[in-house]
Amino acid sequence: MSFDIAFKLVRATGLAAILTSTAFLASCQVHPLYSESSGVAEKLTSVGFSEPASRIEQEVRNRLIFLASRGAGEPANPEYKVELSARSNVIDTLLVESSDQSRAGRATVSVDYTLKSTKDGHVIKAGNRYATALVDFPGQEFAKQRAIRDAENRAARQVAEFVGADIAAALGR
Repeated sequence: MSFDIAFKLVRATGLAAILTSTAFLASCQVHPLYSESSGVAEKLTSVGFSEPASRIEQEVRNRLIFLASRGAGEPANPEYKVELSARSNVIDTLLVESSDQSRAGRATVSVDYTLKSTKDGHVIKAGNRYATALVDFPGQEFAKQRAIRDAENRAARQVAEFVGADIAAALGR
């Protein structure tokens, strides 16, 4: 007799769990970030970016303009403004003890950004993102400097992708 009651209880609990999980999954809605119905693509084309203060900021800004406008350029009268502050840090990671020179390193680009409405100056989103690119240091000094610059450019493009996704998500709400 007690086995039948335990079996019915387990069966009822399992049925309740299935119904609960079905209701939970039905409440979830997933839609593409750049979907036509959300209007994010139109909002992104009306985003302006602050003037760069360094080469790294220029790299990040150029990539963000390309991502936001799909290659059309920056708007004349933006509805939103993004204030950018970017910096780069290059560190040595693989030191050769006999020569006290490094053979490899990391270039990290960090960006602080603030997305504001140009109408009232309301801050919509503020944040910080960073990206790291690895770099090999050749023996020739010019080649080393060029390798560092290329690594910074790669990290700047990557961090711009992160910031662009944050801006799109904020405008999609």
